Amino acid sequence: MTEKKDTPVVLEIKNLYVGYYKDLNIIQDVNIKVRYNQITTILGANGVGKSTALKAIFGFLKPNSGDILLEGSSVLHIPAHKLILKGMAYIPQQPGVFKDMTVEENLELGGWTFRNDKKMVKEKIEANYNRFPILKEKRKQITGELSGGQQRMVEISRTLMVEPKVLLIDEPTAGLSKMLAEEVYEMLTMLTSKENLSILIVDQEIRQALKIADYVYVLELGRNKFEGPSSEFTDLKQAFWVNN
Repeated sequence: MTEKKDTPVVLEIKNLYVGYYKDLNIIQDVNIKVRYNQITTILGANGVGKSTALKAIFGFLKPNSGDILLEGSSVLHIPAHKLILKGMAYIPQQPGVFKDMTVEENLELGGWTFRNDKKMVKEKIEANYNRFPILKEKRKQITGELSGGQQRMVEISRTLMVEPKVLLIDEPTAGLSKMLAEEVYEMLTMLTSKENLSILIVDQEIRQALKIADYVYVLELGRNKFEGPSSEFTDLKQAFWVNN
């Protein structure tokens, strides 16, 4: 995949400084652009601040400096639970499904913000079943009994209930087998090509991430190191893997 330069930017991170303490920034002057209907990937070794950046973008951490723009408007001071209503959603690295509940009950929770509109909740659930027919087959099954890949599918489906414009995902295939990981990556590619969803991924699976990404950012020691369309990383891949 290659980035189309004329594609408008939906999410922009500008000169971001973030840390868990005010005088100690893990993220330093990071700049990232996410374009409409594309997959943007942040790569880097453990501890460089990839997940920290994602948490700051979604409002879990307050930046010490910089700005975060969603469709041109700053969302820097908007709390995470209100960002969902603005069109941004976040899926953490650790599985967030309710394993003792059925698939359908998990999806219903995704429609909590419009829970009083039963018709809309039903329509959104059906839309997810159309996206992922396997979930319809297993709608009454306890989610904890599903495979890791299917649980990730439930989590993504639940998030899509609010129809976000931008989806932030931390390590989408963490803990999954290679086969299940490939299913998740195919799912994410489908969401951008057919659902017009913009996705920002933090990932350590470099080879797979480069296959599905339109544009790539590499962080080193909390700063931008490289960036460019995934096609330009052919010569950088080997050096990057050796160094990290």
